[in-house]
Amino acid sequence: MHPLSSTPFSSAPEIPLHLKWWAEARYGWSLHFGLYSVAARGEWVRSAERLTDEQYQTYFDRFNPESGWAEAWAEAAVRGGAKYAVLTTKHHDGFCLFDSDLTEFKVPNTPAGRDLVREWVNAVRAAGLRVGLYYSLVDWHHPDCPAKGDRQHPLRDHPGAAERDKACVWERYVDYMHGQLRELCSNYGRIDSLVVDFSYGPYKGDMWGAEKIQRELRALQPDLIFNDRWDNESRKRVPRPVHAGDYEQTEQNLPRRCLTDDAGAPMPWEGWFTLTNSWSHSTTDHHWKRAETIIRALVNCVSKHGNLLLNVSPDARGRIPARALEITRETGEWLELNGGSIYGAGGAPLPKPEWGRWTQKGDTLYAHILEPVIGNISLEGLRSKVSNARLLSCNAEVILADFWNPGVQTFDDPEDIFMNFAKPTASTYPLPDSRDTVVAMECVKTLF
Repeated sequence: MHPLSSTPFSSAPEIPLHLKWWAEARYGWSLHFGLYSVAARGEWVRSAERLTDEQYQTYFDRFNPESGWAEAWAEAAVRGGAKYAVLTTKHHDGFCLFDSDLTEFKVPNTPAGRDLVREWVNAVRAAGLRVGLYYSLVDWHHPDCPAKGDRQHPLRDHPGAAERDKACVWERYVDYMHGQLRELCSNYGRIDSLVVDFSYGPYKGDMWGAEKIQRELRALQPDLIFNDRWDNESRKRVPRPVHAGDYEQTEQNLPRRCLTDDAGAPMPWEGWFTLTNSWSHSTTDHHWKRAETIIRALVNCVSKHGNLLLNVSPDARGRIPARALEITRETGEWLELNGGSIYGAGGAPLPKPEWGRWTQKGDTLYAHILEPVIGNISLEGLRSKVSNARLLSCNAEVILADFWNPGVQTFDDPEDIFMNFAKPTASTYPLPDSRDTVVAMECVKTLF
């Protein structure tokens, strides 16, 4: 830690070989897509409104995305700068976007009449993105999942729930769930990641048969990576359970620093959040995050050795809303110019500066200037350690200099150096990019 800073910085987590592509990608997209897209009131609509199978059937009977939806979505993801993509193959409602042999509650039996996972995997793979599949461990449709007293099952308060539950056989459901996961890892070629969701109460770890199914899936897909939701924060435990997954996944919030286990060792992690406040298409949610917010959140994650997974969901026809395309296109344009500070980069061994954040890749240090500064921009502790400062977006020179009036006024520290975008360096200049101005500089000495 730098002597002037009271905020520790985190070292980079160890990244196993099969996880390296993910750690270098840094930015991915996910989409929630299913029967709830027809309701357009959120993916939890069946639970929130206590809908029975019969009431939910109306969305099944109307689900029919347009052809070409997957190619359009993949194209938008690439244009938006994403490197990997995750699709909800089955959400908590139990509806499958794939042609499972184990259920009739699947997309080929809707008016769509076809396997949407296959369309999506083919489109995403053709676009050059890594393929991720989401699968909910929870299933509100399956008859062997208990309802009475459950905190979220749609039939939890139904008069017939207790009688229904008498026929439930949990082991039968686990066999079903394992069978569907094997289908997903057998029928669509190479799958790069599996995102499962979610554990709560007694439903975690051994209840899911997590260790057994992970072994089976890795036999089918040797390089498959898993998220952490087979259990509750199991990656933090020391020793770590076998079924803990490869990385920690936060939801709708970003941690203050790189996540660590109970022994203080840094962990690979990913922040997952939505473009609005909804995970699936909603006709009433217009709380769009700005491109600037997405850019800064991505920088925040990478500065802490983390990834960002942004959820961008289509409507029931499979169309991405125009506002979503506008926001993500702007994000992609920023990444086109500044992606060198994100892709393959991580945090730097420096305290967080008052004007923004640091990232680093090899011997190149990136200053992400998020806040305007009066006069010189202070680079804490970097005297004689950096050179060749330039705007990453256009390679224009950024001036490294001493404090403008040495010998008369001196601050902050003898080991600090300063930079600015023009001369005289004591003047104040507007940031070239108010969303995030990235200055790249070469490290000529060890930073810490």
